[in-house]
Parts: sequence; C-alpha cells; structure tokens
Amino acid sequence: MEREEDVKVGAQKFSERQALGTGAQGDKDYKEAPPAPLFEPGELKSWSFYRAGIAEFVATFLFLYITVLTVMGVNRAPNKCSSVGIQGIAWAFGGMIFALVDCTAGISGGHINPAVTFGLFLARKLSLTRALFYIVMQCLGAICGAGVVKGFEGNARYELFKGGANFVSHGYTKGDGLGAEIVGTFILVYTVFSATDAKRNARDSHVPILAPLPIGFAVFLVHLATIPITGTGINPARSLGAAIIYNRDHAWDDHVYTCPFTYVPLCFA
Repeated sequence: MEREEDVKVGAQKFSERQALGTGAQGDKDYKEAPPAPLFEPGELKSWSFYRAGIAEFVATFLFLYITVLTVMGVNRAPNKCSSVGIQGIAWAFGGMIFALVDCTAGISGGHINPAVTFGLFLARKLSLTRALFYIVMQCLGAICGAGVVKGFEGNARYELFKGGANFVSHGYTKGDGLGAEIVGTFILVYTVFSATDAKRNARDSHVPILAPLPIGFAVFLVHLATIPITGTGINPARSLGAAIIYNRDHAWDDHVYTCPFTYVPLCFA
C-alpha cells in the first residue's frame, strides 16, 4: 500500500502544462508599458540616442551592401542555374535581417526599415524624435550601401544590371505591384509586432522565442513570393537607396510608388 507522502510527491513531480497562449495573465506576469511621449527633447542629450542611430545606419548599410551585391551576381550570371537564383536572393535578404536584427536589437531595437520604425511609432513604442532620426539614418545607410556596390561593380555593369532597384516586372500592372508591396509589408510588420510583444513573452514564458528568427524568415518568404512581381521592396530605405544610386532622375518617382503605400497597412498592425 502506498504511503501518503509518496502519493503527494508523485502528484507534484510533473506539473500540469497549459496550452500555448492560455497561461495566467496577472499583474505579476506583465504590466503594460506607458506610451512613449511624442517629443522627448532629453533624448538629444543622450549618447545612447546617437549610438542607436549609428547602429541603424551601419545595419542598413550592410544590409544593402550584401543584398544588392547578391542581386547583381544573379543578374550577371549567364543562366539561373549558374547562380543562387531567386531563392538565394531571398535567403540573402532574410538572412541579413536575421543577423542584423540580432546584432542591433539591444542597441536600437533592430528596425533596419522605416516601415517598421513608422509602425512602432504609431503604436507609441518610440517617440517622434527617435523615429525621424532612425528613418534618416536608415535612408543614409541604404544610399551608402548601394553606392559602395556601384563602386565595386563600375558604372557600366551597375547600369546594365539595374543596380538592384525595384521595378514592376513585365506582365504585371502597377496595381499588382502596389498590392504585393502592401501585403508584403503588412506581413513583415505584423511579424515584428508579434515576435517582440512583451505580453506574449510574459504569458508564454515557457515557449523559447528568438525574435530575429521569425522576422528574418518572414522577409525570406515575402521575397520568394514578390521578387517576380516588383523585386520586393517592403523596405522604403532599401528601395530609395537603390533607386537613388541607380537612377537619380527617377529616384523620387520610384520611391513614391514603392514606399509610402507600404505604410498603409501599418495602421492595422
């Protein structure tokens, strides 16, 4: 006959596991962070503010450098079988986002994308001061990254292979391209909000979550789907940097088409 203490030990040896997303949501698990102020002048006196902007600049610079070089390599190949192809381009974009978000998350939050920054600003996760600073640094980093690639490739090859700029492919309408960019950007920003949600981390603390991984994988999948349509923008800095270095005369037109409309779904993210 079993002793009473043995029964108690046996019953407590394996704790009951709750279904994902149904854990307790009391005050001890999570407290809603206060919204960021619209203007925060004190940030301008803080070194961490400028360090975060530098991190965004460097990350976007490296992002454009690797990804545009990959695109140029695929375009230069005599046939798709002798290059990494569309899958390789998608892996370059997704892999770089994974690595760079992981590197800069503790410094700036690892945005590397004005669309992400703007979405987080709408959600009051950062101030307007910081959001504008991030966007400026991201665009400057993208322009410099594409410029370095052009320096390596030379003007002739860079112009011949379109410099990794975004265009609507033959057989698709501008409406098709616009729709692809809106949905693609929504997927990315939706993933960012979900993967970095502090409430989710507190509630499902038994689930290991590495935020850069789903974000990078989302970028990879969106590129697989939309490279044949627009070359995949979903990042205003990436589109603007490549457009300015490739074709200064039409850079603004390209940016207006590819980028601001990607902000539309952020209001619903």
